[in-house]
Amino acid sequence: MKQRTLFSAIAVSASLLASQAGFAQQSVVPSKPPKAQLVNNIVAVVNDEVITRQELNERMVSVERRLKAQGTALPDRTDLQKQLLERMIIDRAQLQLAKENGMRVDDVMLDRTLQRMAEQNKMSLQEFRNQIEREGTSYARFREEIRDDIMMQRIRDREVDSKILITESEVDSYLAAEASAKAGKQEVNLSHILVRIPENATAEQIALRRSRAEEVVQKLRSGGDFAKLAVTYSDSSEALKGGEIGWREQDRIPQLFVDAINKLKVGEFSDIIRSPNGFHILKLAGKRAANDAQNGAASVQQTRVRHILIKANQIVTEAEARQKLVELKQKIESKATTFEDMAKSFSADGSAAKGGELGWIYPGDTVPEFEQAMNKLKVNEISDPVQSPFGFHLIQVLERKTEDQSKDRQRMAARQALRERKADEAQQDWLRELRDRTYVEYRTEDQ
Repeated sequence: MKQRTLFSAIAVSASLLASQAGFAQQSVVPSKPPKAQLVNNIVAVVNDEVITRQELNERMVSVERRLKAQGTALPDRTDLQKQLLERMIIDRAQLQLAKENGMRVDDVMLDRTLQRMAEQNKMSLQEFRNQIEREGTSYARFREEIRDDIMMQRIRDREVDSKILITESEVDSYLAAEASAKAGKQEVNLSHILVRIPENATAEQIALRRSRAEEVVQKLRSGGDFAKLAVTYSDSSEALKGGEIGWREQDRIPQLFVDAINKLKVGEFSDIIRSPNGFHILKLAGKRAANDAQNGAASVQQTRVRHILIKANQIVTEAEARQKLVELKQKIESKATTFEDMAKSFSADGSAAKGGELGWIYPGDTVPEFEQAMNKLKVNEISDPVQSPFGFHLIQVLERKTEDQSKDRQRMAARQALRERKADEAQQDWLRELRDRTYVEYRTEDQ
C-alpha cells in the first residue's frame, strides 16, 4: 500500500493490577502473597496528561511492523523505545495545543479524508479498511490516528505559516537565479538525520549535540545503515520513517541543503550541516529532471470567486458551523437573500466587507481543500459546506478565464517556492520551541 500508515498515540487510562493474597489449604500459616504484577503504568506525564506503558507498547508493535515492511533494519529496542516515546510526547503536545485553540475534526470530515485516502490507493473504502486490518491495526484505532494527524497538521500550519517571512529582495534573487539557470529543474530524493539543539543552548550543550552528530557520521562511514541510524538518532519528524523525506524540487528545499547535495552522487551522504536548529546529515537517494509541464505553461486558468467563512471554536462547534452554512445556502438559492449580504453579515474573513469577494485566483493560491471544491463548481454555482484548515466555507464561482502568466504571477510563484523552501526549517524551529516549553516528567526506570 502506497499510503503511509500513521501511528499516533491513543489515550488510555493508567491502571494497576493489584495482587491478591492466598492461603495455603493444608496449613494455618498464610502463604506469602504473590508479587504485584505491573500491567499498565505511566511512562510519561505531558503537561496534564499521561502516556501509559500500554500506549507505548502498542505503538512499538506498529512501528516495528512498519519498519520491517519497508526493509529498514531495526535498531536496538531500547533506542527505538526512547525515540518513540519522544515522538509521542511531541505529538501529545501538538494535540493539546490544537484543542486549546478550539480545533476539532468531526466524523464527516474524517470520513471524507479516509475516502480520499482509499481513492488515492485505488481502493474502495471497504477494501482500504480490510487492508488496514490485515496490517494488524484495528480500523477504529486507525480512524482516531488520522483524526489526530489532521489536528496536528492544522495547528502546525497555523503556527508555522505566520513565522515565514519572504522579502522582495529574496524574490528578486530567486527569479534571477531561475533566469540564469542553464540546466532544467531537478528533483531530488532525500533522507535526513537531524540532531536538534535545544533553544537557548549553552556552549556545552551544543558541543554534546555535535558530538552525537559526529558519532552518526562515523557509523555511516563504517558502513552503517542510514535508515536504521535515522530511527535511532534523528530528532526530525521523519525519524520513524528511516529519515525519508522523499522527492522534492531542488529549488524548494533550503539553500543550505542544496549546496550540500550538489557535491554528492546518488547514494552518498553529506558531512555535518549546521543550521540554527541543529546538525543535519543528508543522503541523496535519487535525482531526476523535474516535470516542467506546469512550470513552463504559457497560460493558466484563473477563477473569480467569493466565499463565506465560519470558523469553529470553543463556542461554535464544527457541526454548528456546517449547519449554519447549509441554512445560508438554502436562503441564497431560494432568493430570500443574496450571497453578498450573507457574507457581509456572517463571514469571519477579511473579505466579508467586499461581500466575500476574493478576486481572481490562480492555481495554488488557496489551500487544496478550497481549490478542489472550487474547481468542481460551474459558474454561479454554490458549493456545499467545505472544510479547510481555516474553517468551513460556502464557495461561489463568478467567472473563469485563461491568460498568460504575468510578472506579478511569476513573483507569486517565486514567493510560494521560497515559502516551501523555508517551511521545513520553520516547522522544526516551532516543534523545538513547543517541546522546550512542554512540561514532561518521565516515569521510566532508564530516564
